[in-house]
Amino acid sequence: MNCEKLKRGADRILALIYPERCVFCDLTIGPSDGGICPGCRKSVEENTGPVCFKCGRRLKDEREELCDSCRKIRHAFDTGASVYPYSEKVVKSLYRLKYENRRRYALFYGHAMAHRHRDTVKKWGVDVIMPVPLHEKRLRSRGYNQAALSARVLGRELGIEVEEKALTRVKNTAALKLLDPAKRRDNLKNAFKISGYEVKLKSVLLVDDIYTTGSTVDEISKVLKAAGAQRVYFLTAAAGSD
Repeated sequence: MNCEKLKRGADRILALIYPERCVFCDLTIGPSDGGICPGCRKSVEENTGPVCFKCGRRLKDEREELCDSCRKIRHAFDTGASVYPYSEKVVKSLYRLKYENRRRYALFYGHAMAHRHRDTVKKWGVDVIMPVPLHEKRLRSRGYNQAALSARVLGRELGIEVEEKALTRVKNTAALKLLDPAKRRDNLKNAFKISGYEVKLKSVLLVDDIYTTGSTVDEISKVLKAAGAQRVYFLTAAAGSD
């Protein structure tokens, strides 16, 4: 029996022991389903239609160019985009990704970002991809950075360098979902730093799992631009509503 047959046999056994599951509903699916069951492929919408020119979130009023938040806040980032709008299925999926060790989901979202926004990233002229970092204590506790896993897939798909070490989170911030927008921004002050990156920064793409108020992306963008970056963009798996 040759190596290829052995590998296929091992893959079948692993699939029986650890069956692949839909990233949205958690039902068992086949390896050819691409991480999502037929039902969710129909019901989970991508972030299309009228979106905010700045942050890429869906707009309530298609006649507007900016969402309510981006009209009120002067963001430090240039612009951004997401794959999915925030919905119950997406929220549960991202929770399992972050807190239930569903690392496979990060691969799905990385592929989804590349498929959905390949042309957008090319238009932005991105030189390097940087995942939003976790504080070292949270990284040790979780065992992985879900943003970094997705960023690696995105980088491979698009042929762009992924830099994971230059940007660090030096402040172990409180859970942002528990804070209002003003407290989020205060909580993130001086939370990030960049060092040891010798290549001159021009156009940076940040990758994270979700965009809500933009506080995290803004704070990192300030740090990157202070270090010489000319433009900072972001891609996320999902974005909250306007």
